[in-house]
Amino acid sequence: MSTDYHVDTGNPLTLWCTPHSLYSGKVRSYLIKKGLPFRELLPPHPRFGAQVIPAVRQFVVPILETTDGQFIQDSTVIIEELERRFPERPMVPTTPVQRVVSSLLGGFGSEGLLSVAMHYRWSYRAEQEHFLRAEFGRAAHHGPDRAERLAAGATLMDYFNGFLPNLGVSPDTAPAFEASFEELLDALDIHFQSYPYLLGGLPSSADFGLMAPLFAHLARDPVPATLMKNIAPNVYRWTERMNLPAIEDGEFPEQANEWFPEDSIPATLEPVIRLMFQDWGVQLQADADFVNSWLKANPDVTRGRLASADGQRRVHPALGEISYAWRGVTVKRASAPHGLWHFERGAKLARELEGDAKARFDKLAQRLGGSAVMQIRTSRALEREDDALVFA
Repeated sequence: MSTDYHVDTGNPLTLWCTPHSLYSGKVRSYLIKKGLPFRELLPPHPRFGAQVIPAVRQFVVPILETTDGQFIQDSTVIIEELERRFPERPMVPTTPVQRVVSSLLGGFGSEGLLSVAMHYRWSYRAEQEHFLRAEFGRAAHHGPDRAERLAAGATLMDYFNGFLPNLGVSPDTAPAFEASFEELLDALDIHFQSYPYLLGGLPSSADFGLMAPLFAHLARDPVPATLMKNIAPNVYRWTERMNLPAIEDGEFPEQANEWFPEDSIPATLEPVIRLMFQDWGVQLQADADFVNSWLKANPDVTRGRLASADGQRRVHPALGEISYAWRGVTVKRASAPHGLWHFERGAKLARELEGDAKARFDKLAQRLGGSAVMQIRTSRALEREDDALVFA
C-alpha cells in the first residue's frame, strides 16, 4: 500500500502556532497524518495581531485558519471540525470500545499530563534556559538579531513560569509527578516496542492527545528529552513517527495499516489505561466535586455562562482551588473544568454503549481500576461555545 496520502483542500490550511507549544504539537501531528496541506505561521507575523487575536479574543496558539477564512481555537475542536470536513481516512476509531478508549486517552494526554509537562519545563528552567529563551523568542520576536530574540523570549518566559502553583506543582509534589511520568514512559515504551501507534497500525485521537505533552515539552526540552531517550527510546521514536507523513513504518513490516481488529484493546495498552484511571481519575473526582459544590452555591448560573470564577474568557479557566491526596502527597491546585470537558466526551460515549460493547468496556474498566472513575459527572454539562468553556 502506498504511504502517500493527500487531501485536496483547494488551498492550504494555516496553522498559527509555535514550535514549543504543547497543543500546537497535537494539531500539527494530526494535519501531517491526515494528509491535509498546511502552512505554519507564528505570532510575530503582523496578521496575528491584526486578524487572528480579534477573531478569537485571546492571545493563544494553536489557531487553525481554514480555507474559507474561519478561525478555530482549541486543539480538540480543530481536529473534530477537520474530521467533519474531511471524512476520508478517519483519525477517530469507528468501533465502539476503541472510540471510547481513544477519547479517554486523548483527554488524558491533553489535560491529565499538563502538570507533568509544565513541571519538566519550568522546574528545570535553569538547566535549559538558553534553549527555552530561543524557543519562546520565536513566539515573541521576528528578526535576525539573536540577542533581541533571546531577550524577548526571556520576558515571555517570566509570564509562563508562574503557572506551576496553579497546576499543583511544588517541591513537595514534584517527586510524585516525576514518578508518575516515569511509570507512564515505561508502560508506553513496552507498548511501542510492539506497535507503531496506540491502537495498532494507524494513529488515532489517542495518539494526538498524548502528543500534546509528550512532544513539544517532553521530547524537545533538553532535560525531559534526555530522560525520555534514556529510559523510553521507543516513546521518543513514536514522537518522531507522529510527525512523519508516512503511516507504514519500517520497524513494523507485518503491522496492518489499520486499527486493531474486532474492536480489541491489546494487553500492552492496559497498563497505560490503568495509569490513566489511577493518576487522572483522582484529579477528575476532585474537580467534579468542586464544580458541583460551586454550582450548588451559585444556583442562578445561566446557560452560556463562562466556566471561570470571574466570568472572564480564559484559555484554561478555573473556578477556585482544590486539594486532594495523590501518590502520598497533597496536591493543591486551581480547579480545571476543561479537563472535565475532555473526560466527559469519552464518558458520554461509554454511557451510550450497548450490548456486547458495553459489557466489554465495563469489564475492561473494572479490571483496570476505572469503574468508579467512569461514574464521575458534573450536575451541569460543560461545553465549548464561541471559543470558550461554558456551562450548558
